[in-house]
Amino acid sequence: MTKHSKNNTASSIFTYAEYKMLDYGTKKQRLGNESMRRFDACALCLSRAREPVACKKGHLFCKECAYTDLLTQKKNIAAQKARLEALRQEAEAERSRAREAARERVLLDFERGQLGLGSVGAGSSSKTKPGSAASPPQADDSQAGLKRKATSPLSPSRLQASLKASESQALSELASEKIAQLAEAKNKLPDFWLPSLTPTHVASAEEEREKLEKALKEAEKTFGTGKTVCRGGVGKVGHTLGVKDLIPVKFSFYKHSKGPSSASSTPTSTSGLTEDPSNAAVAKGEEPEPMCPSCKKTLSNSVKMFLSKPCGHVTCRTCTDTLVRPAAQCVVCDVSLKPSSKKSKKSKDSKDEQDKDASTEGELELVELTREGTGFAGGGLAETSKAGVAFQG
Repeated sequence: MTKHSKNNTASSIFTYAEYKMLDYGTKKQRLGNESMRRFDACALCLSRAREPVACKKGHLFCKECAYTDLLTQKKNIAAQKARLEALRQEAEAERSRAREAARERVLLDFERGQLGLGSVGAGSSSKTKPGSAASPPQADDSQAGLKRKATSPLSPSRLQASLKASESQALSELASEKIAQLAEAKNKLPDFWLPSLTPTHVASAEEEREKLEKALKEAEKTFGTGKTVCRGGVGKVGHTLGVKDLIPVKFSFYKHSKGPSSASSTPTSTSGLTEDPSNAAVAKGEEPEPMCPSCKKTLSNSVKMFLSKPCGHVTCRTCTDTLVRPAAQCVVCDVSLKPSSKKSKKSKDSKDEQDKDASTEGELELVELTREGTGFAGGGLAETSKAGVAFQG
């Protein structure tokens, strides 16, 4: 133990430093700038996105990563459905075997009753005496004084009802016997402190089927049947995402001149812009930085960016509010950002209207690209936590 001052550990409460030294409970840690993902990095591979695409919530991916993840999700969904169907068939076969065993128990009880040997049901309370036949069902006392047509005990309806009652009683007896056998086996556990005799819990098919059905019900309630989801969300639950929902993203880079004199920082025309990285920057071993095509501001995690859905160009928030929204068109290619009548009608009639992107204000096809933050308290995600068990006694 390190040296400390006198009565340093005699306080009635934990100090901040002592609380940070605990190894149990919920751990919290502030995130710095080195822990933040870049705005142009893929949410799956965490590298700079190659052929970037974005979802309707503004999460950025590599095209290859997005397609691979969606294909993997579809394969997993198909495998889960096939497994669930196999478990359902197995459960149905188990129920049919139980019904067959119950019918055999009923027939055996009837035969033993006819021979005067009594029934074999361990849980049956009424047993026939030797030499006595099965007593017919007694009439209800509440209807003793009523005049009605007498029904024969050998009628098909009475026989069917008695057969169903006998089968249900036999099924309950078999279930109780199975529970008793499991309880008896549990009381005879091996020497669990020996490694060779340590019992292991193996989930039964019924437990796996119930667990899988519960997971599929939750997935269907949240996403719908067989829907692939976006992996870029911060929370546990993402939104639905398909291949057709991906929007290609075109960042603008400044094209340096080949001569010794560099181009002006605010050129009058867009001839100095390119959608591909600069050859000069690549030759120097530097990665070109994306910028706003209108004001030439370098984009970073501290700048809010908006994506135009029809063309895929990215502009900063200032240019979006002052130029793009009033004109309702892109500042690079002059493409109209107003949704067509078919798309607007479809968005009104669709069931996923609540899942519609909140950044499409004024009915313009604009999506705000997500960014994790800058490392400052007011610049986005600044703290993460990890839940743990505390004071378990």
